[in-house]
Amino acid sequence: MKVILLEDVKSVGKKGDIVEVSDGYARNVIIKQKKGVEANKKNLNDLKLKKANDEKIAQEQFEAAQKLKAEIEEKKVVLKIKTGEGGRTFGSVSSKEIAAAVKEQLGYDIDKKKIQMKEAIKTLGMHIVPVKLHTKVTADLKVSVQEE
Repeated sequence: MKVILLEDVKSVGKKGDIVEVSDGYARNVIIKQKKGVEANKKNLNDLKLKKANDEKIAQEQFEAAQKLKAEIEEKKVVLKIKTGEGGRTFGSVSSKEIAAAVKEQLGYDIDKKKIQMKEAIKTLGMHIVPVKLHTKVTADLKVSVQEE
């Protein structure tokens, strides 16, 4: 019997796959546990429409991320940090502080986990910080660290 899987089933297939399994396994395990449905014309058509809709949504998210990247790369964020003698800084600038500054100064709500810094910024001046907006889109945010 052909079955459309609604979730991943170990050693059978992944969600959305159309697989051939024995009639008993299909009726007693997959359909009974709501892990899949029979692959009839209606269900195949529903699957096709759902995949088309998912692709459209993914494309819209990708385009929105590219637009946001262009807007972010045009602007810069200014952060102030306390400094001592000789321009030495007290503390550092973390991704949390950068995310808060982006929200306050630019109005974009960017999660601190998407700001990809290898280590905190400990020097004054202009720094380029990568921000992962989408799996395929990474923007370069300009962060200017100045003394307070």
